[in-house]
Amino acid sequence: MIIKAMIFDLDGVLTDTAEYHYQAWSALASELGIPFSREDNEQLKGVDRMGSLDFILAKGGLRLPEAERQRLADNKNRHYQQLIETMTPMDLFDGVTELFATLKARQIAIGLASSSKNAPMVIERLGIEDAFDYVADAAKIAKGKPHPEIFLTVAKALGVHPQEAVGVEDSLAGLQGILDAGMHSVGIGDGRVLQDAEWVYPHISAMELDKVLWVKNGERSERGVNCSPPP
Repeated sequence: MIIKAMIFDLDGVLTDTAEYHYQAWSALASELGIPFSREDNEQLKGVDRMGSLDFILAKGGLRLPEAERQRLADNKNRHYQQLIETMTPMDLFDGVTELFATLKARQIAIGLASSSKNAPMVIERLGIEDAFDYVADAAKIAKGKPHPEIFLTVAKALGVHPQEAVGVEDSLAGLQGILDAGMHSVGIGDGRVLQDAEWVYPHISAMELDKVLWVKNGERSERGVNCSPPP
C-alpha cells in the first residue's frame, strides 16, 4: 500500500496561532477572575473551543449554565477572529509552500484536519486555501481530538484508506487521533512529547519527505521507531 495523502493539522504545524489563542483566552480568564498562564495555554493544544473553555472553568472551579458557556465561547471567538485578521502569507511556516508543491507534483492529496472552526479564515489569510484537496468542517465533527473522527472524515473525503495516509500533528491529542485512525504519523515539535509518532521533526521545514513517504511491502516501522529508506 502506497501513501496517497497527507493530512495536516493547522495550528503549530503550518502556522502559529497559539499566541492569538493565548491572548483571547487570557482576556476571557481575566474577566472571570481565573489565573491563566502560557503553560495552561499549552494544555489546550488540539482541544476544541468548548473543551478549552471547560478547562479554564474547571481551573477556576466554576460551573455555568450552557447558555452562559456558549456566550463566553462566542466572546472568545470574536476576540480571536479580530486578532487573526492581521495574519498574512508571511505567517506561514518556512517550508510549507515548497512541501505542498512537492506533494502536488507527486500527485499526493493534501487534507486539513483542524479542530478550529476558524481554519478556513486562517488558510485564506495565509493564501493556501487552494492547496487543499479537502478541508474538514470542524462544525460537523461530533467528537473532537483525540477521537480519530476528523482524520477518518478527511481520509474518506480524499478517497484514501487510512493506511494510505500520513497525519501531521503537533499535539498529543492530535497524534492520538492519527494513531487511532490507523494512519502513519509525523509529529512536529518535541520528540520527547510526541514519541509515539513514527517520525518527529522540530519544525515542518525539517521534514524528510522521502523517508516519510517510504513504504516497504506495505508496512512501516513500529510506533515511535523511525524507519530508514532503502539504500
